[in-house]
Amino acid sequence: MFFLLDFSYLFYNKFGDIMKVPEKIYLIVILVCVGIFILFRIYHILNKDHFITDTYLIDGNVPELKENISTLRLVMVGDALYHDGVYKDGYQNGKYSFLKQLEEIKPIIQTYDLAYYNQESILGGEVIGLSTYPRFNSPYEVGDAFVDAGFNLVSTANNHTLDRGKEAVINSYQYWRKQNGVLMSGSCDSFACQETIPVGEKNGIKYAFLSYTTTTNGILIPKGEEYLVNLYSDERVLQDIAKVKDKVDIILVSMHWGSEYHNEPVEEQVRIAHFLAEAGVDIVIGNHPHVIEPIEQIGKTLVFYSFGNFISAQTGIDKLVGLMATVTITKTEKGNDKTIEIGNLETNLTYTSYNRNFRDFKVYLFDKIDASVLKQKEEILLRKKKIVESYGVPMVWHT
Repeated sequence: MFFLLDFSYLFYNKFGDIMKVPEKIYLIVILVCVGIFILFRIYHILNKDHFITDTYLIDGNVPELKENISTLRLVMVGDALYHDGVYKDGYQNGKYSFLKQLEEIKPIIQTYDLAYYNQESILGGEVIGLSTYPRFNSPYEVGDAFVDAGFNLVSTANNHTLDRGKEAVINSYQYWRKQNGVLMSGSCDSFACQETIPVGEKNGIKYAFLSYTTTTNGILIPKGEEYLVNLYSDERVLQDIAKVKDKVDIILVSMHWGSEYHNEPVEEQVRIAHFLAEAGVDIVIGNHPHVIEPIEQIGKTLVFYSFGNFISAQTGIDKLVGLMATVTITKTEKGNDKTIEIGNLETNLTYTSYNRNFRDFKVYLFDKIDASVLKQKEEILLRKKKIVESYGVPMVWHT
């Protein structure tokens, strides 16, 4: 600072006559400039955290970007198909309750952030009359039990969605929209609803949930009311994905497809699976065959071709044993970079037990039962594992 004053004084002695500025004025200007400089340096020192760029220039150190990791745990099961035997089992003292049917599996489901199932029989409620095969309609209390058990992703697009017509679909939609924390996809009460893609967020991870069916059992969708069920088409899927692709971290698609009672996906399932993978879908959740089919990895897309039945009154062991699968979705953010990984694939089997009178329905996990519940447990487990693993996807089995 003193060097600057001396230099300024010498400069004035040499050029003062030329500048024609009085000495006092010149010195005042110099002192004001020096004072401003001193104040700026003091402010800079006291607020050095706000001058990171200057720090970079001085010592060359750039602070490391913080890595943020978010995780989401998802569990998936198959079809809830409420034949009359299943819903009559829940009728006691003049009302319906299905809590006991799910009490064994509830503690497991509730440990997950997201839990998916397919509501195969429409929840049109008692108000329009309950019914069984081939035109199903189930009581609202079925939904109550699944929500109580922890399920919060519900697919309603399937071959039985239109079984009881528009009234049942509207009743179902109105029921599900009242369930806090539950995302339902597959059927709607208007075109505006159908055009709005269901999106949720959990643990900092945003997800879109889409649901489609390739068949309505030959029941024609009323003209002008196509919103009642999401009928699959390649074009429709691309349009829906385009609406949310840049707004979410992950896209889940429930597909009702394939051929009933086949343990292998048919050609159309495979074609659609590859199409969805190319479109950017992360997880494809398949149902409809009522039996278990393989799991396949297509690029980064995980495809579950069929989970089979979760609960039903169908006969035959293959229709009573379903698949349960869980994955961990991990989002890693560092600066402007983001990566999504789907890992920790773990699998188990479910078993629906009931007596000869079609009563006492209960869903069990395979690793929680022994021969007293299911005599052929080990034989069935080996057979189902062979089917599920036939496409070579690595997974951990809970047995």
